[in-house]
Amino acid sequence: MRIFAYLCGISLALALSPHMQPQSTSDQDKHFVTEAMEGNNDEISLAKLAEEKGSSSEVKQFAQRMIDDHTRMGKEMTKVAEEVGVPPSSGTSMDEKAAATKLRVLSGESFDKAYIKEMVKDHREDLDAFNKEAAEGSNPVVKDAARSGAKTISSHLELAKQIASSNGINVSEQSH
Repeated sequence: MRIFAYLCGISLALALSPHMQPQSTSDQDKHFVTEAMEGNNDEISLAKLAEEKGSSSEVKQFAQRMIDDHTRMGKEMTKVAEEVGVPPSSGTSMDEKAAATKLRVLSGESFDKAYIKEMVKDHREDLDAFNKEAAEGSNPVVKDAARSGAKTISSHLELAKQIASSNGINVSEQSH
C-alpha cells in the first residue's frame, strides 16, 4: 500500500511540475496559428495555379518551391495547432480567393507579373505577422514556429523580389 501511495505521490508531483504543464496559449497565439495554416494553404493554391498558367520557367520553379516549402510548413504548423488546441485548417482565405479570381483570367507574361507581385505582397505581410508573433507571442512553441517560418518566408520574399527585378516587374509601390 505504501508503494502505491508513493507512486501516486510521484505521479501527482510530476503532473504538477511546471515542466510538465501545457504552455499558456493566448488568443493572439491561436489566431496566428489559424492564420498561418490558412496562409500556407493560400500559397499552395496560388502556386498550383502558377504551375498551370505561368509562362516562364522561373515562375514555375518559384511556384514549385512554394508548394514544397508551404506544404512542409503546413505540416509543421498543424502539429503546433494540435499541441495548442487549435483546430486544423484546410481552407483558404478570402484574400486568396480574390487573388485567384484575378489571376485566373490572365495568361502568359501578364499572369507571371501579377503572380510575382502577389507573392511579394503576401510574403511581406506574412513576414511581418511571423516576426510579430515571434517577438510578442506567449507560447514558446508557437513563437519557435513563427521564428522558423519567418526564415523561410524571408527567403521566399527575397526570391520573389529577385524574380521581379530580373523581369522588370515594379513591386516598389507595395510598401513594406
